Amino acid sequence: MARRATLDRGTPRDADEESGAAGDLPARPGRPGRRSGSQWREPEQVSALWSEARGSRGSSAQRAGSAPWRGSGGRWVVWTLRVVAWAVLLVIGYRGVLAIIHGSGSTTSGTAAAPAASPASTFPTTQAEAYALQFGSAYLNFSPATAANRASLLAAMLPAGADPQLGWNGVGTQTMQSEQVAAISVQGAHKAIVSLLAEINDSQMIELGVPVYTSGGRFVVTGEPALLPVPKAAVAPTAGSQSVDATAVSALQSQLPAFFRAYASGGQATLSRFLVQGAQVTGLGGAVTFNQLVSVTAPPGGATRKITAVVSWKVPTSTETTGTDAGGVVSAARLEMTYTMTVVEQDGTWYVQSISSSAQFPGPP
Repeated sequence: MARRATLDRGTPRDADEESGAAGDLPARPGRPGRRSGSQWREPEQVSALWSEARGSRGSSAQRAGSAPWRGSGGRWVVWTLRVVAWAVLLVIGYRGVLAIIHGSGSTTSGTAAAPAASPASTFPTTQAEAYALQFGSAYLNFSPATAANRASLLAAMLPAGADPQLGWNGVGTQTMQSEQVAAISVQGAHKAIVSLLAEINDSQMIELGVPVYTSGGRFVVTGEPALLPVPKAAVAPTAGSQSVDATAVSALQSQLPAFFRAYASGGQATLSRFLVQGAQVTGLGGAVTFNQLVSVTAPPGGATRKITAVVSWKVPTSTETTGTDAGGVVSAARLEMTYTMTVVEQDGTWYVQSISSSAQFPGPP
């Protein structure tokens, strides 16, 4: 096998050996080997050198990777902060849109804030009404014999320096029989006008407006009251005509008097004979005595009907038990009362299921 000549350019042998000791690079692929210095490299040696070179490069790369990278590592922190900032902006924008849609300034709470209480709602209504009643009792009763006592009572309820008689000239006598609160008009957290309905001089009904002021749990009538017109009677609607079952009316007129006698006495054992099974009806306990069944109105229908019954009761009085009526006949006091009843027909007999007050017009239809 011929060897290719190599021109020795005078490289010292020691240098050549150092070069060989450091590890020459192997020959390029396709060549059996190359010469370093004055030595020839066999193919097996070339392969070994290549393996050593690759291993040394891998170790260098590993050492480089294990060391901290000081080049562009701060970029990760910047990108993280950017992501966080965008997330915050998106959340704020989303909640702002919800606030516009729902008309609420905050979407963090599931319930709306409770509205603040109005000043009028904090006014002590019950105490003001009681105070006005006490004032009315002192104000509406007067006579020359009790003028000093009246002035003393009113002075305790009026502002300092006010006229304790509130304009009464000391003449005449007035007596109040009863009074009650008709209404109260609250003007704010501290003042209101209480309207009183009172009966004076045994027959006259009046309405009195009393101005009341309160602060710190105390009350005062701030000035003179005002006499107001009493409420007028309302005009009730005219009752419409209704069909009547004459056969049922006839049967009820003959059967109901016995029920009303038992109902007046209040005897439960006797009363139960006239009731539907399971009905809960309690008698009057002897407060009145049955006089007569004035009228019955029964509309057509089935076995269960809602009827109207007008009853005349004998009512005991406190002064006398008998008297002379318009016809000159001596008898007890009597009152007519109207009832709404539910009755049920069973085997030709009407039994009572319930009885209550009636909204119908009094008296016969």
